[in-house]
Amino acid sequence: MSLNDPLSNALSHILNCEKVSKTTCNITPTSKTIKIVLEILNKEGYVGSYELVKNNKGDILKLNLLGKINKCGAIKPKFSIKENQFEKYERRFLPAKDFGILILTTSKGIMTNKEAKDKKVGGKLLVYCY
Repeated sequence: MSLNDPLSNALSHILNCEKVSKTTCNITPTSKTIKIVLEILNKEGYVGSYELVKNNKGDILKLNLLGKINKCGAIKPKFSIKENQFEKYERRFLPAKDFGILILTTSKGIMTNKEAKDKKVGGKLLVYCY
């Protein structure tokens, strides 16, 4: 497993833990981006709460899983998306209309596609989840 993209590794680890019906998942290495993405996934109801455990080798995120993720992953390359292009990428990465979320980074912070539509901002795609 290459550690070039910690966000992608964290998401694939979460998905693997979900597939074998685990209730918790330890994510390492951590980053601000991973924490923000987990907060959004928690707010949207895909994962449970997480706890940051300090350790002499680096921090570990202990994540509670709810078993509600069918598929999630990082979007590579990180496509630039304008405020009027959401539908195109929703069709590409999500299985049905209004099913699942895209998480993107914008000039106003990291948010879901629905929030970005409401605020009328574009950005770069990071994650899809349904």
